Amino acid sequence: MDIVNATVALTGAASGIGRELAIQLSDAGCRLALIDRDEPGLVETQNLCCHPIKHSLHVADLSDMDQVLALKSELLLEHPSVDILINNAGVALGGSFEQIDPQDFDWLMNINFNAVVTLSRAFLPVFRASAKPAKIVNVSSLYGLISPPNQSAYSASKFAVRGFSNALRHELEGSNISMLVVHPGGVATAISKNAKAPVGADPEEVAKHRKKMQKLLKLPPSKAAAMIVDAIISDKHRVIVGADAKFVSVVERLMPVKYWSLISRLMGR
Repeated sequence: MDIVNATVALTGAASGIGRELAIQLSDAGCRLALIDRDEPGLVETQNLCCHPIKHSLHVADLSDMDQVLALKSELLLEHPSVDILINNAGVALGGSFEQIDPQDFDWLMNINFNAVVTLSRAFLPVFRASAKPAKIVNVSSLYGLISPPNQSAYSASKFAVRGFSNALRHELEGSNISMLVVHPGGVATAISKNAKAPVGADPEEVAKHRKKMQKLLKLPPSKAAAMIVDAIISDKHRVIVGADAKFVSVVERLMPVKYWSLISRLMGR
């Protein structure tokens, strides 16, 4: 796919993989519609994009479906069309299923999955109206391949993204629209540090768990973004980002029921 002069709508653009995607796509000559709830972070991302093409900023809380629904019109006021939609935004929520407040579970599902579905539905007519190739990129996770304990909400959302993306890819075969689903492993972002903890959880236990999880996040976001951009250009349908994610995906296929016993022992080491 030739992405020079393509217009890209990118959620979660204020930090992490989203910021690195913005920088690299800008360097490749894309026009960007940068979306996040963190306005200062969006401005910083925009300042890091050195390409002279103008990029628009769109502040939106993706847990609020009214704000998500308003994004299509808002983006098309700034750009004549959109060629690539990257649903990258995501949040995390720790704790066992019984500990998690139902409202927090729904909050996560809105951001990680419902916003993905809503934006995909909104932009499909835009893509179909264009004669040019278009692409939807949905960021799932390593936890869309495996389901660790204490990640019921996050894993559910990322498996949902995976299933939705794969089904939609089959439906779009033969059209000008292609689909890419991304499964990043341990990328060194702030998602673990910013994860919401269950109400009433022991602060010391929460801090201990966050520190343990942060140690597993090693791949630089710039490398993860480079792999995603390459997958877009190469017109791949799936990309597993990181050696840890590739290894775990193999273990899950070989041990679909008992994989966690092995993986948890390796994590402990």
